[in-house]
Amino acid sequence: MDLDLRKLRYFATVAEHRHFGRAAEQLYIAQPVLSRQIRSFERELGCTLLVRTTRSVELTAAGKQLYEEAQQILPSAAAAVRRVHDADQGVQRLVVAFSPGLHVSDAIRAYATRHPDVETDVVPARWWEPDRPLRDGRAQVGYLRRTFDISGLRTIPIGHEPRVACMPVAHPLAARQELTSADLDGEQMLDVAKRRTSSLEEKFELIASGHGIALIPQSVARSYSRPDLAYLPVTDAPGYETCLAVAADRREKPLRDFLEIATATLRHT
Repeated sequence: MDLDLRKLRYFATVAEHRHFGRAAEQLYIAQPVLSRQIRSFERELGCTLLVRTTRSVELTAAGKQLYEEAQQILPSAAAAVRRVHDADQGVQRLVVAFSPGLHVSDAIRAYATRHPDVETDVVPARWWEPDRPLRDGRAQVGYLRRTFDISGLRTIPIGHEPRVACMPVAHPLAARQELTSADLDGEQMLDVAKRRTSSLEEKFELIASGHGIALIPQSVARSYSRPDLAYLPVTDAPGYETCLAVAADRREKPLRDFLEIATATLRHT
């Protein structure tokens, strides 16, 4: 069967809000219409995606899998449509992906000054799969943190940044000036292996609620500062390598020019 992208978008919006009413408002359609579309989508797929009660909407195992797939399919489809429109209008466009906390704006401004004929855009890279926008076609280049799968990619080292421990301000360790890895022995750590969160905001809410401590890049701590969280350097924790990444087979001149300018600009920054 062919996957109906419109119904997939409807489903993803319901899955995001866990509420038909709020999803219908965002989609600008009536709630009964949205409910019928989701039921029709489930019949087409031959599986139940949502468990509905009077108070909540929960995802089934199939629904969770489809929601995860939708995070890749819908942005990739939107990017394909944009590329078609750009080709029709003769627009040159360079899209840069960036990891949370990393600022690529200086490089984009420097590039735009020398190449005003090229449209530039940005797309955020999810922290647990930063290379995804490069692989699904949403971006041509990324300013990312290692580690990720570099197969089929070319990377240019930019620099390093330290890790800091993020914890509630009421935690006993929060009064320290700095920590070592030994100080964290026995602490509940919130990481991808134990619980993968859908966003940094969700991760910080869990930490502030007492669900654990997380080691995060220093730039993320600076960009997402909160009064209820403390950020302490961990002196012996390995740092993160930052890099520019691009598909190994991409050699277009606008992209080569951006890599040259961005490498010099970001290393200086």
